[in-house]
Amino acid sequence: MTVGGVPGAALADPEGAAVAAALVEAGVPVASRVVLDEDEAALERALTADDGLTVVIAGGGGSSGDVVRHVLSRAVGARLVLSERFLAALEERYRRLDRPVPRRAERLALLPQGASTWPVDGGEPGWALESGARAFAVLARDAGLPAALAEHLVPFARARFAGRGVVLVRTLRAAGVTLGEVEERLAEWLGGAEKRAADLAVVPADGEVWVRLRARGATPAEASSALSRVESPVLAALGDDCYGRDAESLELVVGRLLLERRLTLAVAESCTGGLLGHRLTNVPGSSAYFERGVPAEILRVQGAVSAPCAEAMVRGVCERAGTPCGLAITGIAGPEGGTAAKPVGTVFVALAVPGGVSSRRFRFAGDRASVKWQSTQAAFDMLRRALGGRT
Repeated sequence: MTVGGVPGAALADPEGAAVAAALVEAGVPVASRVVLDEDEAALERALTADDGLTVVIAGGGGSSGDVVRHVLSRAVGARLVLSERFLAALEERYRRLDRPVPRRAERLALLPQGASTWPVDGGEPGWALESGARAFAVLARDAGLPAALAEHLVPFARARFAGRGVVLVRTLRAAGVTLGEVEERLAEWLGGAEKRAADLAVVPADGEVWVRLRARGATPAEASSALSRVESPVLAALGDDCYGRDAESLELVVGRLLLERRLTLAVAESCTGGLLGHRLTNVPGSSAYFERGVPAEILRVQGAVSAPCAEAMVRGVCERAGTPCGLAITGIAGPEGGTAAKPVGTVFVALAVPGGVSSRRFRFAGDRASVKWQSTQAAFDMLRRALGGRT
């Protein structure tokens, strides 16, 4: 286990020492302690790639908290999303202090997708993140640290290490399916009718659903075997809806499929404003398969929010870019512009592949940012399925 102070800690690092002492007393070995400057590159270099738990002690609501959130989101391949539980914990803290909630509260509540909130009496909430065999815990350097250790970190660490051998965590990512549908398919594992080799939880994510498996064993081989025994039937139950594992994003999987099939892609976007292309170009090496994005205004036809329009857009962008594959999105992201026939959240996605052109109509809930994200998720998922991609 690694305990890190980020940033601005004194050389004595009393908070780091307190965390290390609490863990050792609980029977959890501490491998190292590191004190870092307020710098993303320094934190990235300090994060170990082993299968342990890294505890980060940050400065709470300041810029150091932003550094930690951004670095850990990249480390596990998860986007930052608003955590309603973290925001509620922050609001409760300021209510008890009889102080107004700061304007930056929602920014402070942006956590990597899949993170768990740790409410703390007397201090800012902490949070934990598990990805594969790695785990991270982030605690604020404030008066609530002792409570965070006793109520959250020590039990969390004991569950992973002390007397339990090795713990492995696997996250299966599914798209194009609802939370309820996944829970229904996995009812046998969620019911807890009998003791199983691994624990299972279903986690809602923005535009997708995650199934998190946790297996324990005396050795890495034993834990891996226990994980495999549960993972195989769960994958079978999820079928084509499961697109990846752990840090594999939908855009990463789509890019890999395009490379394997030596295909290129162009996109035309209206209501998503370039988000589709942005997500594609965030993947290293995407220039090998992503040809270009074309502003939707160039391809707009009468009745912009419609299936015929989306299909015309995707044909147009493929023709202009000379690509065999294309995606086009047009819709009403809100908060204005909706009608009775086409309310806010109505989105049409068109797909072009060597086999032809197709389109689908969607109705997404949420604010403008959420509708845009879900639209790109739907587009990537349509392309993935057309290319025959499954885990």
